[in-house]
Amino acid sequence: MSAISVALAAVLYQDRSTPDIVKLGKGVASVDARPVGDLAGSDLEPRVLADPIGPKPTPSERAIGSGDASFYGNELAGNRTASGEIFDPERLTAAHRTLPLGSRVRVTNSRNSESVVVRINDRGPFHGNRVIDLSTAAARTIGLIRSGTGRVSLALLVN
Repeated sequence: MSAISVALAAVLYQDRSTPDIVKLGKGVASVDARPVGDLAGSDLEPRVLADPIGPKPTPSERAIGSGDASFYGNELAGNRTASGEIFDPERLTAAHRTLPLGSRVRVTNSRNSESVVVRINDRGPFHGNRVIDLSTAAARTIGLIRSGTGRVSLALLVN
């Protein structure tokens, strides 16, 4: 089982220390829609925004279970996560006990079928029977802000 985890971690690992730069015609652009020149030397991670049109199709998703989700927000803003990055409640990230850091997971709210793709960058949750802790932005996207917790299903995105 650990060999599979190591292989999965290697496949899913992506350096997120700087925003993604993509070719655009004969030039380049930041995925963050900021001038590339403004990003020189920047240690900001790209913000992944919810797609207002709907989720993009993925090559493959593997259901990995369901359970209760909660979210954490401003009280931990600025702290380092298990991945070493600074926690920003407005990024689409989450904490999971065992998935490799860098894994991408589709979290679907069982009550309203809203879903969001998050990147695992921290460990937890370590209280109750919760299966995942979402950032504020992720919880807002799937409608968990008002209730604070909710039943969700999880699917691991694989390439």
